[in-house]
Amino acid sequence: MQFNSTSKIIITCSNRLSPFLQKEVAEIGFTPTRVFKTGVELQGSLQDCIRLNLNLRCASQVLFAIKEFRAVNADDLYKTLVAFEWEDFIAPNGYFSITSNVDNETINNSLFANVKVKDAIVDRFRDRTGQRPDSGSSLDKAVIHLYWKEFVAELFIDTSGETLSKHGYRKIPGKAPMLEALAAATLLATKWDRQSPFINPMCGSSTLAIEAAHLATNRRPGLFRTNYSFMHIVGFESEIYQSERKKLGEQIQEVPGLRIIATDISSDAINISKINAGAAGVDQYIEFWEGDFEGTEVPEDGGGVLFFNPEYGDRLGEEAALRLTYGRIGDFMKKKCKGYTGYVFTGNLELAKKIGLKPSRRIEFYTSKIDCRLFEYELYGGTKRTDIQPLASTEV
Repeated sequence: MQFNSTSKIIITCSNRLSPFLQKEVAEIGFTPTRVFKTGVELQGSLQDCIRLNLNLRCASQVLFAIKEFRAVNADDLYKTLVAFEWEDFIAPNGYFSITSNVDNETINNSLFANVKVKDAIVDRFRDRTGQRPDSGSSLDKAVIHLYWKEFVAELFIDTSGETLSKHGYRKIPGKAPMLEALAAATLLATKWDRQSPFINPMCGSSTLAIEAAHLATNRRPGLFRTNYSFMHIVGFESEIYQSERKKLGEQIQEVPGLRIIATDISSDAINISKINAGAAGVDQYIEFWEGDFEGTEVPEDGGGVLFFNPEYGDRLGEEAALRLTYGRIGDFMKKKCKGYTGYVFTGNLELAKKIGLKPSRRIEFYTSKIDCRLFEYELYGGTKRTDIQPLASTEV
């Protein structure tokens, strides 16, 4: 496979992250041709896929298109794929796995489609070479993705393999951690300038604080991962990857005086946070403090960002206590955080009302299958300015 050959590239992401993924893709020099709820499409090469995999914070997978064809049923699928030149992509002594997204009325189990693709690849190799690559469910080698909707099927090389949404530095997840890609997207949605203070009370395992430090210093996820599916495709040249990875180190920007403050009432959370921040290479930028969030230091005249990600109250009986907590969050922002922009990320819109402040924006997100909002609060110090045009709300 020629790594400089161009084709369609689909970069997938979690639902509602695509506006932030689009921004990232544009910032590293690519022009999206289509943006949809769960991804971005562009034209590029496998070499471009290497750069995308190493640099993107909000992405899940980077898929490189290799064939589109008509398939009414599983027999059509097999007939087309057994004639496909798989030896151009997978080594005879290699390993591959199959993933799929199938919506075809003749298929009631996507695993059946996966088996058909696997059988076609194996039979092709046996017929042409007398040997076959191994296959299984592991995503740490070559990965082929099938997208099959009604009568149109598309084949992709999943150049990522394991998901990009986990950034690789988190050694201990802690309790109910926010996925790294989601954390990065919520930060990109804020007005933080990446120089002023970033305050993260109720920090948990500090995914938000760590991602904030990575944004400020331009540390990319590729610094913390050394294996991708593209490395196991025929034609891969390590020199290209090493060159792109070297750039990641060269583009790190140290930010003297940067203050990121992360606090939590749990000593376990603070200990986990310190371990994760050290693994992420940014422990020198984050000030950790153990205690109730009301004791969090908020630098005066900082003009920065305050970011809460409180519990949502999934279990019966939790909401009553959390109503008081959300009210205290509102009081804390109103009394101690003047001049800052406050953010509260929550999956409980009723609890959010207890904050008692009027949000200037409501930005839609999902976490797992929970409908969430990132609420933004302008915490004015002194007289409120009236010469600024109000921001458009994304509330639905």
